[in-house]
Amino acid sequence: MLSIFRRLMKNTDGVTAIEYTLIAALIAVAAITAMGTLGNKVNGVLSNVAGAM
Repeated sequence: MLSIFRRLMKNTDGVTAIEYTLIAALIAVAAITAMGTLGNKVNGVLSNVAGAM
């Protein structure tokens, strides 16, 4: 039983996968936030153009 636990503690493949998943999730959240902000600004510009017409 102790040898199984030691093997699990030495295995780092799962840790790397979790790290990559967390990095991808952080990038996705940043992209969604940026696109939302940009979308609001574009909407404001288009509203101003429509009002001017």
